[in-house]
Amino acid sequence: QVQLVESGGGLVQPGGSLRLSCAASRSIFSIYAMGWYRQAPGKSRELVAVVTSGGMTNYADSVKGRFTISSDKAKNTVYLQMNSLKPEDTAVYYCNAVDSSRLVFWGPGTQVTVSS
Repeated sequence: QVQLVESGGGLVQPGGSLRLSCAASRSIFSIYAMGWYRQAPGKSRELVAVVTSGGMTNYADSVKGRFTISSDKAKNTVYLQMNSLKPEDTAVYYCNAVDSSRLVFWGPGTQVTVSS
């Protein structure tokens, strides 16, 4: 089991930046992969970015070049640096972890609103 808690969401103007954090309740050294997903009103949840235990990353085409996922294993934390934010990035952002048994865990989510 692993509990995940997101933080760092909020209201930002278009073109601005935010950094989301996802703190895990235990060591993430054995976690197979961690990622960020988002869900906008009326839409299904979609993958934003993922990082594997080996450091490989993958991004949705819509965020490539603007968002960066990283992990700090000493702090059991994964980050999502979001730059050049657009109104269409508005969504609830969820942290996700897949452990070595391929069990999937989710955080409660954090709201990101991009608006002038």
